[in-house]
Amino acid sequence: MKKNWWKILGALLVLYSTIAGLLMGVPRLPILHESIRNLYFHVPMWFAMIVLFSNSIYFGVKSLLSRSQYDDLKAVESVNVGVVFGVLGLLTGMVWAKFAWGEFWSFDPKQNFSAISLLLYFAYLILRNAIDEEQKRAKISAIYNIFAFPMMIVLIFVLPRLKDSLHPGNGGNPGFNMYDLDSRMRMVFYPACLGWILIGYWIYTIRFRISSLTYKQQ
Repeated sequence: MKKNWWKILGALLVLYSTIAGLLMGVPRLPILHESIRNLYFHVPMWFAMIVLFSNSIYFGVKSLLSRSQYDDLKAVESVNVGVVFGVLGLLTGMVWAKFAWGEFWSFDPKQNFSAISLLLYFAYLILRNAIDEEQKRAKISAIYNIFAFPMMIVLIFVLPRLKDSLHPGNGGNPGFNMYDLDSRMRMVFYPACLGWILIGYWIYTIRFRISSLTYKQQ
């Protein structure tokens, strides 16, 4: 039980943020209205994705130094789970865009760059599947990851701010400030972010255990 406290915490935070996110009051803002509740789901998905990709590059670099197959497995399983959260981030964003902007995909800079950043990691997975030899695959994947991660950061956080964007906080469009993200929303938003990050990490550990068992049997 002591070792699993963070798993229980993650599950409770996600349960709380889901229920509270649907039932608690939110600011009545123009355009957004009730769709602002999607903030509790859309943004935490991206945070979880970034944490998992950060974990991936850590173990990718570590595998280059240690040449441990288990470090390489940790790196790829982090990407596998991170990509799922990235896709969920895109889908929840598309639903939000439909209600706020009138269409699922408006070719907003942040939408485009986020999609490209995910394609970088789909390419990582394709690259791995194209190489049969284990050590070579681990080395090339780790080197690719070293370049993919900073490119992902630039695509998501830097380039959209240089262009006009419908997204809050980009291109002169103000983000969720103290007026918009009031105390009620903070009580749900921050637990949601932490909860989904913990759940994402939990899924990653499960996938790693399965992969390591499969590797031992080979």
